Amino acid sequence: MNLAFERRGVGAPLILLHGIGHHWQGWLPVLDRLAAERDVIAVDFPGFGVSPPLPPGTPYTAETLADAVESFCGMLGVREPHVAGNSLGGYVALELASRGVVRTAAALSPAGFWSRSELLYLQTVLRATRAAALALPPERAEATARNPVARALSTGLMVAHPGRLSEGAVLAAGEALRGAGGFDETLASFAWLMPPAPPKAPVTIAWGEHDRLLLRRQAVRAARWSGQRVKLLRGCGHLPMSDDPELVARVLLEASAG
Repeated sequence: MNLAFERRGVGAPLILLHGIGHHWQGWLPVLDRLAAERDVIAVDFPGFGVSPPLPPGTPYTAETLADAVESFCGMLGVREPHVAGNSLGGYVALELASRGVVRTAAALSPAGFWSRSELLYLQTVLRATRAAALALPPERAEATARNPVARALSTGLMVAHPGRLSEGAVLAAGEALRGAGGFDETLASFAWLMPPAPPKAPVTIAWGEHDRLLLRRQAVRAARWSGQRVKLLRGCGHLPMSDDPELVARVLLEASAG
């Protein structure tokens, strides 16, 4: 499947997968750090960013998105890459590890380890966030991105340090959220999302200490699933790439060292 992507660096291939409503540019804070040691390929999921939608009749689920990534890797001629993802992308990374088609998988605050009440909270927050983005006129969006207080209020659920986000990054993320054609169906599919089958490749799971979207206590369930301790990303929120690029790059490079 043809997907939009950015490719940089040399070394072993490392696929980067974003969260729901986001785009590959969410990895920009860590991209060059990773590219110094890896052949980094940051991908837009089908129906997100500027990637085309899934074929007609194909439902939007974490599994079909994983199918699309697997097909995309085959199209590029990339066999058994390392993979890392955030949120929905983290779940897809673990799903690919369960299929045994990747060398290693790293998941930052992966989806799928919630309780029913935590899922309801997530869906409510994300629907409201997208509705607000769709209703915001372009001039108001620009004013929000420029104003430090407004930027903190609009991004505080996603990052622990809103001041580290550039005006351009906030605007681009808002545009990606508004244009995410696969958003509603993917979010609805979360109601049936269960943790993947046991992994057939080494996995690393890390969680933002101050994650306000997928709450930190979900890391306990992820630890039980993986059979190992989950790394704590101190000082980070749900999008740790923006909060502490150095820490996240170090975790991903260590995870993909095998």
